[in-house]
Amino acid sequence: MSKLRIAVQKAGRLHDESMELLKNIGISIDNGKDQLKASARNFPVEVFYLRNGDIPQYLKDGVVDAAIIGENVLIEKGEGIGIAEKLGFSTCRVCIAVPKATKYNGLTDLEGKRIATSYPNTVQKYLDEKGISANIHIINGSVEIAPNIGLAEAICDIVSSGSTLFKNNLKEVETLLKSEAVLAVSPVLNQEKQAILEKIQFRIQSVLKGRESKYVLLNAPNDKIQDIINVLPGMKSPTVLPLAQEGWSSVHSVISKNEFWDVIDELKAKGAQGILVCPIEKMVL
Repeated sequence: MSKLRIAVQKAGRLHDESMELLKNIGISIDNGKDQLKASARNFPVEVFYLRNGDIPQYLKDGVVDAAIIGENVLIEKGEGIGIAEKLGFSTCRVCIAVPKATKYNGLTDLEGKRIATSYPNTVQKYLDEKGISANIHIINGSVEIAPNIGLAEAICDIVSSGSTLFKNNLKEVETLLKSEAVLAVSPVLNQEKQAILEKIQFRIQSVLKGRESKYVLLNAPNDKIQDIINVLPGMKSPTVLPLAQEGWSSVHSVISKNEFWDVIDELKAKGAQGILVCPIEKMVL
């Protein structure tokens, strides 16, 4: 049977979170130190550990079948590569930054200026759309130093917390795009491997849905149950079980973590008591 070849970043935060995701979907990888590839013990998958910037070309060439990669890298280098799933981790943004002492009034201030970046295609497209002409200097590595050594008046790079910009006396002035880790797919994937990918995608969706939800258990007087059920979004329908104390029931449901506090406040107002909230590891619909 064929194995699906999945590329992940060789090291760093994206690598760690990618491997954690594979573990959470039940794929056990035997990878030793400095290995470039490793096979799963319990699933037809082989993991390739590659430099992030090289992965798009490997996908295009069919050397790997899929990859967990930053969306920003695909936008820069991965034209024609499809995204099967957005994964919600390793979030960042691609931003233009200038020295803190620079007075910045808007994009027109970048007209004719030098911008240092390792994302030349992304920057050029953005500037073209805005009608701005600037000189792009390609730097592979730390671009934050460029204004301090007189190489450029601005930079464009990925930003997570902003601490690196702060340390280099830079400030964000434009956000080009927001990015997160995605499951990307080779354009030359065959049907057999597509079937394996769909199984992986199903498992990933179950994990992601679990992360986005909370399991709620509460006690309610029977005459308040319908009011409480009307508050709960649930899946299909909340579970209602009688309690040993007459006139009371236990109500079980699932709520979105984004709506959590608003729902809890409303449940209390409707008469819910003893509310217990639990994390969900996986949710299969």
